[in-house]
Amino acid sequence: MSAAGPLRILCSELEARALAPQLRAGTREIRLCHPGDLDAAHAEVGFISRDITGRSTKFEILPDTERFYRALRAARGLRWLHVHSAGLDRDIYQELQRRGVRVTASHGASDAVVAQTAIAGVLALARHFPHLMRAQRRHAWEPLLDDHLPRDLEGQRAVIVGWGGIGQRIGLLLQALGLEIAVARHSGEPAGAGIPTVRYGGLRGILPGASWLVLACPLTDATRGLVNAAVLAALPRHACLVNLARGHVVDEPALVRALQTGTLGGAFLDVFHHEPLPAASPLWDLDNVIVSPHSAAFSDGNTARVRQIFLDRLRQWLQDGG
Repeated sequence: MSAAGPLRILCSELEARALAPQLRAGTREIRLCHPGDLDAAHAEVGFISRDITGRSTKFEILPDTERFYRALRAARGLRWLHVHSAGLDRDIYQELQRRGVRVTASHGASDAVVAQTAIAGVLALARHFPHLMRAQRRHAWEPLLDDHLPRDLEGQRAVIVGWGGIGQRIGLLLQALGLEIAVARHSGEPAGAGIPTVRYGGLRGILPGASWLVLACPLTDATRGLVNAAVLAALPRHACLVNLARGHVVDEPALVRALQTGTLGGAFLDVFHHEPLPAASPLWDLDNVIVSPHSAAFSDGNTARVRQIFLDRLRQWLQDGG
């Protein structure tokens, strides 16, 4: 399509109301359209904001989300799709990439929030919050003494898997709490002075002596099933897992066994093999597990940050000839 013609952007009606005032000053006419509009089939750009995915997961897609996905598939001239998330492992994104559509993520929008969630998980497990919450429900006064006495966090060692924006923020916060860190990352390049660093394949070698294994990596061929039974067995019995990456980075049945048998001290889990986590999953009822419904990145400022990332990319896309 000629750059002189209108650019049609497929987005949600809610997001269109926020985008419209910021798109009026451009040199090219822009038309915002929604599923069902006549213009939708001619969209060249798509924008998936959080309100589109809503409570859908990549495993269970609700009708409103599926309606938007159908509109994306029907837009045969679609050239670029921007999404609110940092991960691009949903089937629809990979399907469009195979079709030749450029798909971009909102890297950085939620890095600080996810890192804060990771630290919340570490602190909750370190300070035995699951025990305190169970005691509260029983109206029982049970101080953290004897078998429940917490270990000092300062001086403990944490292994962080993934060293992107989220992993680096987690590292800084853990170091601020007095922990030592080691890193497993795709490149294996040193994460910083004095920080032991390995490729993903070398993860087991840096786990002995670690009290925390924090997952903040993308789901790739190299990370799928990375944390298996052998990796979990390399951790000390008191160690805890924090998973903010993707469920399939971990062998979930092996994780359940390790938690049930006490070969792993505990876990804070935000992601799972299937989401929503099935009601029959034993993870719900384990005393040493905190289940979070894939909410690590949720915060009230994310929508505006994602929108600004999209607008910045759109302006650059138009400057490059769209």
